[in-house]
Amino acid sequence: MYYVSTRGWSGRVTSAEAIKRGLAPDGGLFVPDAQVRLDPEEILSLSKMDYMERAVFILRRFLDDYTDEELAECVSGAYGSGRFDAAGIAPVVKLSENAYMLELWHGPTCAFKDVALQLLPRLIVKANMKTNENCETVILVATSGDTGKAALEGFRDVRGTRIIVFFPDEGVSQVQKMQMVTQEGSNVHVVGVKGNFDDTQNGVKAIFSDKELDGTMLRNGYKFSSANSINWGRLVPQIVYYFSAYADMVAAGEIAAGEKINITVPTGNFGNILASWYAREMGLPVNKLICASNDNNVLTEFINTGVYNREREFKKTISPSMDILISSNLERLLFELAGRDPEQVRDWMNKLKNEGRYAIYGEEKRKLNEMFWAEYSTEQETIETIREVYEEYGYLADPHTAVGIDVYEKYVIATGDMTKTVIASTASPFKFNRSVAGAIFGEDEIAGLDEFELLELLSGRCGLAVPAGLAGLAQRPVLHDRVCRREEMRDQVIQILGLK
Repeated sequence: MYYVSTRGWSGRVTSAEAIKRGLAPDGGLFVPDAQVRLDPEEILSLSKMDYMERAVFILRRFLDDYTDEELAECVSGAYGSGRFDAAGIAPVVKLSENAYMLELWHGPTCAFKDVALQLLPRLIVKANMKTNENCETVILVATSGDTGKAALEGFRDVRGTRIIVFFPDEGVSQVQKMQMVTQEGSNVHVVGVKGNFDDTQNGVKAIFSDKELDGTMLRNGYKFSSANSINWGRLVPQIVYYFSAYADMVAAGEIAAGEKINITVPTGNFGNILASWYAREMGLPVNKLICASNDNNVLTEFINTGVYNREREFKKTISPSMDILISSNLERLLFELAGRDPEQVRDWMNKLKNEGRYAIYGEEKRKLNEMFWAEYSTEQETIETIREVYEEYGYLADPHTAVGIDVYEKYVIATGDMTKTVIASTASPFKFNRSVAGAIFGEDEIAGLDEFELLELLSGRCGLAVPAGLAGLAQRPVLHDRVCRREEMRDQVIQILGLK
């Protein structure tokens, strides 16, 4: 299996090289050069495996330059030794007759990003060995909240790497910010950016494409890579948990082998739902992929109209990890919709950069709507969903997960489709405790309490333990206090690395 760029770079690389680089030389994203398919018997066999065995089974189809032993070592290191507080890593919890929650937040930072970011550092270390890399790898991350902490935790003290995380200084929750600025590790660096996530992400993209800085890095013994979902090594582990959810449902007798399901994913940068699309392309029996957005509903509009338009008001919401107007991973889907035509992808991306919008028509739009359905949840609808789901089912959902539940319910109302549906639950409710506590207890009852006091309130009233990754967070010392403007991000990298 080799990897090519969505924008037509003439080379092709192994998976190890693609994971090490993160981004293709022409600014495109790496994608497999051939389709991977599993037959029904292979999919059924997953129901008799545990999560780590399933992971190796799926990963080896895409990372065939890694040996099975190497993959097993990486997977064991990522998911073993009590790093996840659920034995099944990503358990499925039945919410109602047709809705099932795929809980992806049982890792060390209480968010779905852990599933990939506990594995990616191990894949990168192996990739550097396989490609005889002599330079130290500098992981550069733009985060809307969860990726940053998960990446910091995953790469902490990993030999041969450094990690620099940029986050919108006023665009993440108090808990998310404290998780990042208190991060320990000899190789970790955290910088707040005055602006929103798109400002932060665009700043990181500019650094990646800076040829002069790239040369300076090489002279100093460094190379950039990415832990954002644009890195194939970050996306491919996410494919695993959709197969795992299906296998768990078959094993539990909730569905028959071969029965189709729907998958609903709260979506911002499009990586998580794209992983479910790859699973569908591999043969996972999926009827519809339901894309759930918050008030920053650029993806809803795109799927419903074919027009992607980032020229709109950016809204800060209670589901901040979805506050995104430029969904980078969508480029991979566009490449497939366009019949793998990089010239068409370049045209769309140039229009997005220069005009703020592009549009797809005809066959490309038809294929999009055959696979995807999209809607969004307003702030008020999200709050009401948190409260209603708790009152009806006793289930605590964070705001991102609530967006997914609300949009799933809208899908059922609009289509009448009662297909059993897996809803990605992407963060622990404790991570966004102000919104959750306000929704179920009322704003008057939580007035004057900070997020750390709300952790204890939520725990005591709902009878749930505060996750280990959040307990005692308020008492940890702040270790990172850098803040800069977007145009100063490059200088921050130079200062942190001591480049000459």
